[in-house]
Amino acid sequence: MFLLSTVTQSAKAGRRSEPGLLAIFREHRHNWRQIYLLAKTDLKKMYKGAFLGAGWAVVKPLFTLFIYWFAFEYGIRPGSLINGYPRFLFMIPAFAAWFFMSDAILLGSQCIRKNKQYVIKMHFPVSNIMSFTLFSRLLVHFILTGIMYVYLICTGYGFSVYNLQFFLYCPLMFLFFLGLSWALAPMAAFSRDFENLIKSIMTGLFWLSGIMYDPYDVPVTWIRYLMRLNPINYFANAYREAFLYHKWFWEDPKGLLIIAVELVVVVAYGSHKYKQLRKILPDVL
Repeated sequence: MFLLSTVTQSAKAGRRSEPGLLAIFREHRHNWRQIYLLAKTDLKKMYKGAFLGAGWAVVKPLFTLFIYWFAFEYGIRPGSLINGYPRFLFMIPAFAAWFFMSDAILLGSQCIRKNKQYVIKMHFPVSNIMSFTLFSRLLVHFILTGIMYVYLICTGYGFSVYNLQFFLYCPLMFLFFLGLSWALAPMAAFSRDFENLIKSIMTGLFWLSGIMYDPYDVPVTWIRYLMRLNPINYFANAYREAFLYHKWFWEDPKGLLIIAVELVVVVAYGSHKYKQLRKILPDVL
C-alpha cells in the first residue's frame, strides 16, 4: 500500500513538473473523435433556434463580403487596383483567412467561460475546449475557402500548383491561433476585463492588418518592418500568394523565419500559461 501511494505521488509530481506542451498532448490522447463531435455540437449550439442553424456561420461572412464587393465595385473608387488586381479580388483571399483568425481570437478567448460546465461539473481535459472551439471554426473556414476558390476560378485565377500551399498555410495558421488560445482563454476566464479588452481591439487589429491593403507596401520604412511582425499580415499575404500571386512560400524567407519564431514562442508561452492556470480554473469559474 505504501509502495502504491509512493508511485502515485511520484506520478503526480512528474506530471506537475512536465512541460505544458506535453501536458496538453496527454490531455488530447485518445480524444480526437470526441473533439470532432464537440466541434460539430459547438457549431449547432452557437446558432440554436435559427432557421438556417449552423448555416449562419457561412451566411454572415458572405454577406460581409457582398457589402465590400458592392462598396468597391460601385461606390468607393470603383475600378481601383492594388498590385495590379481589382481591389475586391485582392481582398478576398485575405478575408478568407481573416474570418478564421478573428473567430479564433474572439471565440478562442471566450471558450472556457462559455463551456465552464466542462470545467466545473466533470473531469474534462480543459485544453480540449480550445481545440474543439477552433476546430469548429476550421470547418467553416474550409467551406468559405471553397467558395472563395470557386469565385477565383470564375475570374480566371484558379487551378494552379501554387494553390497546394493552402495545405501548409492552413495547418500553420490553425496551430498558431490554437497556441494563442491556450494563453488567452484561461486569462479571459480569470478576468472579464481581459475578455472585453480583446473584443475592443479587434476592429483596430483589422485595420492595422493587411486585409484591405498591402501591408508590405507602406511608404514608411519602420512601419513596414513592424507590419512584418504581425502574424495576421503573414497569413493574409500567404493566402494571396497561394491563390492570387502564385508565389512559393520559400520566396519570402524573412517572413517564413519570423512566423516560425513567433509560432514557437506562442506555442511555448501558451502551453506554459495554460498549465500554470489550469488547476485553479474551477475555483475561479
